[in-house]
Amino acid sequence: MNFQPPYSPSLFKRRDRASGASVVAIDNKIEQAMDLVKNHLMYAVREEVEILKEQIKELAEKNSQLERENSLLKNLASPEQLEKFQSRLPSDVPMFLEDQPLVSETQASPITGGSAV
Repeated sequence: MNFQPPYSPSLFKRRDRASGASVVAIDNKIEQAMDLVKNHLMYAVREEVEILKEQIKELAEKNSQLERENSLLKNLASPEQLEKFQSRLPSDVPMFLEDQPLVSETQASPITGGSAV
């Protein structure tokens, strides 16, 4: 089986020195442009990674704070208050979400209303 390239090999043959030099110059310009694009993309990706790392750090800190707050609220709440609160949760909430912090001003008030801190 004879394989035919999808281009004419004659396109890449250098016919004279002048056109050969211009092809090399064009190749060099293309390579420089590709390097510039690659450098720009690498810089942009590194910058985005740093931003995402910072966001992950902030979210982890916030999550930790909310977990501590949730634990404190559970400890301060009476069993009746916890039962009343859990009965107000939607029935389609998975069990693992029930232990997650659900703290806002409206939700925190009924739980801590009878507690003296």
